[in-house]
Amino acid sequence: MTTANATLDRLEATDISPLIGTRGHLAKAALLSGEYAADLRELLERRGVVVFPRIDFNDDEQIAFTKTMGRFLPEMEGQEVYNITLDKSLNQKSEYLRGSLYWHADGTMNKVPIGAAILSSKVLPTWGGNTEFCNTYAAYDALPEQDKKQIEGLAAMHSAWTSLFYYEPEPSYAKLEEMIRIGEVELPLVWTHRSGRKSLMLGCTAHHVIGMNPTESTRLLVRLRDWATREPFVYSHEWSVGDAVMWDNTGTMHRAMPYDPDCGRLLHRTKTAGEEPIV
Repeated sequence: MTTANATLDRLEATDISPLIGTRGHLAKAALLSGEYAADLRELLERRGVVVFPRIDFNDDEQIAFTKTMGRFLPEMEGQEVYNITLDKSLNQKSEYLRGSLYWHADGTMNKVPIGAAILSSKVLPTWGGNTEFCNTYAAYDALPEQDKKQIEGLAAMHSAWTSLFYYEPEPSYAKLEEMIRIGEVELPLVWTHRSGRKSLMLGCTAHHVIGMNPTESTRLLVRLRDWATREPFVYSHEWSVGDAVMWDNTGTMHRAMPYDPDCGRLLHRTKTAGEEPIV
C-alpha cells in the first residue's frame, strides 16, 4: 500500500482536536528506526492518542515499532500480537471482548497497568466499529475545584466481574464465578502520576466507591464517567485498513462502538509495560 507517509523522513504532527488526538505522519522506516521514539513518547503523554493513517504495519513491523516505545509486554499466554476480534477461530477468548464496548482502561487488575497500546486495522466491520478514546488527564484538569476536593482521597473497588453485567445482565452462576476468580483491586479515583499530573480512574470495572452508600457511590461514578466522556475530551477513530493507533493507557479510557459481531472485524494489538503503579 502506498501512502502519504511513505516519503516523510521527518515527523509531522497535526492535532485532531484541542484536547485529544494527533495524526503523526512519518515514513515507516523512520518510525521503525526509533529515531523519533522520544518525541513520540512525549507527544503520546501530552495528547493521549497518536494516529498513523494507513501506515500498514505487518506484525513484525508492529512489534518492532512497539519495542521502540518502551519495554515490550507479551500477552499472558505469551503471544506477541493479540487478535482483537469476535471470531472464535482467531481468538478463543473472544467472549471477554464483549466488555470492550464499554469505557475502560487495560490492565487495571494489575499492580502496574499497561503503559501504551497499539492497534492496527486488518479487517473492517460492515458497519460501526469505531474505537473511541477519552483523555482522563484533561477531564480531571477541567473538573470544577469543588469536585476535585470531593473526590481527592477516594478510592473505588474494581473487578472484572463488574464489567460482566454491562453485557450480560443475568449471567450464569458458573460465568460469574469464572469472572470473580480474576480478582478485584482497590484504585484511587484520582491517579497522581510521578510527573505530578493527575488523571481520573473510572470505567466499567469500577463497582463502588469505598465507604460511600450504594446510591451515592453510583451517582458519583456515573457523573464522573459522564463528565470524562464528554465531546471535548473524546476522539472517535473511524478505521481504514492499515491504520495504526497508539494510546497512552495511563491517561485515557477507550471503548469499541457497536458493530456486527459476525463481520470479522480484526485489529492486531501490541503493548508496552507500564512504568508506575496507580497511587
